[in-house]
Amino acid sequence: MSASRPTTADRGAILKRLLITLVCMIFFEVTALLVQLTVIFQYGYLLIAKKRSEPLRQFSNTLAQFGYRLMRYNTLNENKRPFPFNRFPEESECEPPEKQVLFK
Repeated sequence: MSASRPTTADRGAILKRLLITLVCMIFFEVTALLVQLTVIFQYGYLLIAKKRSEPLRQFSNTLAQFGYRLMRYNTLNENKRPFPFNRFPEESECEPPEKQVLFK
């Protein structure tokens, strides 16, 4: 395990990142709520129509990528600021969803 090095950033820069992190934490909570709503709607749609909603599936995949980026920034594992301080992740940046969903 490597030893932790002291940071060379000044306290002003650390406080600025902390403020941005607090905003990102709020966005993460909203994102988590949206993901939960899309899950409920997707299962409701699946039960009624017997097929999944591809636009909703793509949207929820993008939301999952956005939430992942938020958490990476919040936990100091990534320096690139997420949305709203940068652009929202595009579908091409996301890991593609499974082709077939299995219910075992």
